[in-house]
Amino acid sequence: MPENVNRQWVLKSRPDGMPKESDLELIETPIPETRHGELLVKNLWMSIDPYMRGRLRDGPSYAEPVPIGGVLQGESVGRVVESKLEGFKSGDIVRGHIGWQEYGILDVTGAHTVDTSLGPISTSVGVLGMPGLTAYFGLLEVNRPQPGDTIVVSAASGAVGAIVGQIAKIMSCRVVGIAGSDEKVSYIVDELGFDAGINYKTQDVASAIEAACPNGVDGYFDNVGGEITEAVMPYFNLYARMAICGRISEYNEDTPSMGPRVMRFVHAKQAVVEGFLVFRWEDRYEEGRARLAQWVKNGQIKYLEDVVEGFENAPKAFIGQLGGANFGKLLIKVSDE
Repeated sequence: MPENVNRQWVLKSRPDGMPKESDLELIETPIPETRHGELLVKNLWMSIDPYMRGRLRDGPSYAEPVPIGGVLQGESVGRVVESKLEGFKSGDIVRGHIGWQEYGILDVTGAHTVDTSLGPISTSVGVLGMPGLTAYFGLLEVNRPQPGDTIVVSAASGAVGAIVGQIAKIMSCRVVGIAGSDEKVSYIVDELGFDAGINYKTQDVASAIEAACPNGVDGYFDNVGGEITEAVMPYFNLYARMAICGRISEYNEDTPSMGPRVMRFVHAKQAVVEGFLVFRWEDRYEEGRARLAQWVKNGQIKYLEDVVEGFENAPKAFIGQLGGANFGKLLIKVSDE
């Protein structure tokens, strides 16, 4: 790579429906200069997550939309190249929202030291990072599982869903996962220990839920929304808890689908339906990270990383994820360091 070149993926046009590679553009800019109180970080591992689709839409949300010409946003782990921030030095491994670029600037509010003793640095944006913490707090604080409960998880082989199911098993629950292929269903049942799996592409989800959940559904961890969620909700037990983590089936819809058509089940079962963002528990992240790391260390939690080599392949990987192509936590390996 030429000296002083920073490759960046920027938003060229706002997607209409499913994003296309032509909506993004790879450009070259100078490596940014570091000012007092900042770090220059070389991107090593870049996290690709479904929520990024929402930031490509120009509308109100919990995060600012990416402007046309702006660098796509996302969390990464990288190496400090230059430090003008007290407490950090060249060579440190840090996590932060560097964005879709090979070099980025972080300040005191955005730079987080990675404890490399907990696991490979890639896990700091996976099982020990935002996806793992989302699973941990979403399940334990919103679904509130009790021993013997039946917990249903959609997108069960994904970075969040796979961790949710395993924590639910640790909590002595019956766990049923919904995924998009026989291979993914086999993985969550045979490798991760789920009690049952449903392939939503080949099975009638409602009938499969009825068979897999003979005692009804006490907790539903929803990553997808849409028809799958509608199929699960009629089987809610009294006082069921539904945690809304994501709605990947709806992310490419500019016009929301008609509804809600399932509120009668919420009413009849006095269920609680609660949306959440992991940032609610930011002051407890280290608690969650420590427990997750211990569960990984003692083999109670397994994780799968879907690694795509090469920064230039990020758009294709992102679009594939929105269509369910990834298997596990999707990461871009930006550098061989």
